[in-house]
Parts: sequence; C-alpha cells; structure tokens
Amino acid sequence: MERSSLSRRYLEEFVCKANEVVFFKLIASVRDLDEDVERNTFAPEFCHQVFGDSESVFGYRDLKIRLFYTACRLIRYVNVSYTETIDVNRSEGVEPDDVIAIIKEKVGGTFISNLDTFAAALEQESNFTPFGDLLNVFTVDDKQVMKDGNEATVKRIFEIYKADPSDKGFLNYHEQMQTFLLWFIDAASYIDVDDDKWDFFVIYEKNVANGIPNGKDHSNSYPVYHFVGYMTVYRYYAYPENTRPRISQVLVLPPFQKKGIGVKLLETAYNHYRAQKSVVDITVEDPSDNFVRLRDFVDAKNCMKLNSYQPEMLARGWSEEMGTEAREKLKISKRQARRIYEILKLRMVDKSNPEEYRNYRLEIKNRLNAPFSKFKRFGLTASEKNMREMRYEELTMLYNQLEEDYQRVIERLAMHND
Repeated sequence: MERSSLSRRYLEEFVCKANEVVFFKLIASVRDLDEDVERNTFAPEFCHQVFGDSESVFGYRDLKIRLFYTACRLIRYVNVSYTETIDVNRSEGVEPDDVIAIIKEKVGGTFISNLDTFAAALEQESNFTPFGDLLNVFTVDDKQVMKDGNEATVKRIFEIYKADPSDKGFLNYHEQMQTFLLWFIDAASYIDVDDDKWDFFVIYEKNVANGIPNGKDHSNSYPVYHFVGYMTVYRYYAYPENTRPRISQVLVLPPFQKKGIGVKLLETAYNHYRAQKSVVDITVEDPSDNFVRLRDFVDAKNCMKLNSYQPEMLARGWSEEMGTEAREKLKISKRQARRIYEILKLRMVDKSNPEEYRNYRLEIKNRLNAPFSKFKRFGLTASEKNMREMRYEELTMLYNQLEEDYQRVIERLAMHND
C-alpha cells in the first residue's frame, strides 16, 4: 500500500495544469525577447479543446509552453521547456505527452521553433499594413504605470478594418488569427474560408514607432499595427433577395479586454450592416455569456434612443411597434428586441413597490412559461401536478438568473450614461 502511494505521488508530480503552464505573449520588437519570459504574458481561458477534458499535460516537471506571436503579422513561435521528464520505467511505460505534436494537430497553423528565426522575423514587422477597408477609428484613455513608477493616462488609438478573403495574403493571416480561438472561446471551431459569404472585422492598435528604420527609409516616425482581435460574420440568405448576417466568432485578446473595445467592434459591425437595405436583421450564433452581456448592453443603449422604448411606452408593456422599430432602425431581431424591452423595463421598475415589482415578475414568467401553458389548470393527475410543481420551481430559477443577467446590463448602462 505504501509503495503504491509513493508511486502515485511520483506520477502526480509530473502532471501539470495546462492553464498554469501555457504562456501567450505578443512580441512587438526584439527587446521584448530580452525581458523576463513571463512578463506581460497572458494565460489561456480554456485548454480542454487542446489537452482534453482534464486540461492537464503529463510527463514534465516545471513545464513551460510558450506561444509567442509577432504583434503585427502574427508569426508564431512555439517553445517547450522543462527541468525533468518522467522516468518511463516508473510510469509503466507511459511516455510524456508530445506537446508540440498536440498543438500542431489540435490548433494547426504554421509556427517557428527556432528563436533566432523568430527574432529575424520581427525585423519585418514594421512593413505590415492592415488588410481591407478602414471602417472605424477610436481612442481609449488607459491608465498605465510609467517607467518612473508614476501612473499616467495614455491615449491609445485603435482602428477596425473589414477584410475580404480575396485580399492578397489575408487567408494566411486569418489562419494565424484563428489559432487563438481554441484557447479563448469555448466550443470554438474553425470556419470554411472558401465560402465567400464570410465577412471579417479585424481590430488593431495603431502605435507610432520612433527613430526605427522601416525598411525603406529612416523617418523619425511611422505607424505600426498590433493585432487586438476580430469578428467573423456569415451572410445568410433571406427570401427574396435579402441577407441575415449572423455573428459567429468574436475575440478580443486578454491584454485588451475591459476597455470597451468589444463594444466598439460590435457597434462597427452593426453600423456596416445597418447601412444595407437588404439586411433583414443581425443575429448571433451560440453566444457565450460574456458576449450576451456585451450585446445586451449595446442593444439596450441603442434602443433607449428609439421612440417606442421611451419610459412612457415601456410602462404600457411590450408592443409589436417595439419589435418593428428595433428591426427597421437597428436590425435587431424580434426575440432580442423583446429581451431589451425587459431589461429597460426592469431598469425603471420601483422594486420598493411590491405590486409594481410583482407585476414585472409575472410578466416575465408568463413569457417564459408560454411554451408550457398547455398544462390544464383543473383535473390534473398526481403525475401532472408533480410536473407542474417542478415547472414552477424551474420558472423561479430561470427568472432569478434572468434578472441577475439583466441587472448587470443595467449597472453597466448606469456607468455609461452618455
């Protein structure tokens, strides 16, 4: 028993949690390679799509998996380091996981394994220019700690481009962009870029490099574009000659999150499609919880400007006019328009008024229960009564979760009341 316990402890010493040993980093210059390897890195949010449900890597001690990308062209460098591998004689012949092979199979894309080759690739970063057409430029005031240790507000510039698969070199660039997906979007999958109905919205941070040769001259300054994230949208056909764009993938890398960049990306895509008369509405495919909240915030902020969503109209209850105006002016689907109505209605409900708050809850629960309203009110069997009681409990749980989600959007609206 003691020997078995010792053997198990030995094996456990060589099991690493993938989320703790994978390090992403955007490399802007060779100088970034000279700093502490773990400085300015960020961890993946998900590893099960690469390393399995256990999200673990077997066979190494002090494992570090470095996934470095050049900040502009997204050329990838993959490196695996460790201090010791497991003794196969003590692991019943089980070999350490082949990390490089797993990444190559699961994640795909091209990468470099030689650091000198990667460093040489950095010299060409300044030649990169974004693909496609510029749609939006905006700034973000970001508080940063300067070299002297003091905090200062820095104005950062971001640009959003709409790229087309036919743009020279974009398909190769997209292949590198999508290598982030499995690490940062749950249940992510790659898309078929051969289908010309895909639209791509890519966001970059525009920086200015000073006094560095750009390959053509030695001008004192020139722009460089660092990758921030992207969105893919598929244009579905709608009878007779219309389209229904469906948002598929949305990614903003962790170093750029919580700065309102996702909101700007979504608003830019919205504005692009709203200008097209052939667009019926804009929908979303299997959104994550975070994206649902982002979308709710943007849609609520926009609907607050519509006549049918003014307080006096909200007080009267849901109307078809709301759905029609939201679709015609904002390209919002009827289902989403109803959800936004409920958010804005809750925003004006006086919870200290028992009757007003109760009426709101009943309205939402009735909507949630509509698909199950076929149950009879009288003459129920014991089994049917039990099902009905279970449904009441489920409704209460669904409502509570919904109100919690709505409240988060309301709080964000209060913080951005512009």
